[in-house]
Amino acid sequence: MANHKSTTSTSTSISAMDFRELASSAALNDDLENTKSIGSYLKRNEANMIPRSLPEHLRMLLKQKGMRRADVARGSLLDRKYIYQIFDGTKTPSRDKLVAMAFGLRLSVEEAQTMLKLSESRELYVRDRRDAIILFALQRNMSIFETNDLLYEYGYAVLGVPEE
Repeated sequence: MANHKSTTSTSTSISAMDFRELASSAALNDDLENTKSIGSYLKRNEANMIPRSLPEHLRMLLKQKGMRRADVARGSLLDRKYIYQIFDGTKTPSRDKLVAMAFGLRLSVEEAQTMLKLSESRELYVRDRRDAIILFALQRNMSIFETNDLLYEYGYAVLGVPEE
């Protein structure tokens, strides 16, 4: 896992949940390095594996965060029906819709990147100006409204609004 933060900012900007995930990933990596059988590793760590599909992953995130689909719709500015269709697997969201959902789900940067990878979308890239604004907002737990204000201020398309 690439560490893109300095050690001083890491200690202050990583939430307790993120820290547990990092520690858990490190423990899983150690377990994998020391296992004699991939089958036993996978069985032993089934509960820690990322689901195979985006809808499964989204449902897992909902459960972990104690949220409802309606909460995600409100926090992402996406239509509630559309959100339900994404969770049910009947709609495949665009990258921007997924990024909006990251705000609705209150995801960390790492969680948002995992969701994008799982959906086969391009991850947020720090060298892309618009993505950098989004990453900045995610790192600071900003709302989608605050993020859209920044995007608008710098002349970029905002998140969670219907495409015309």
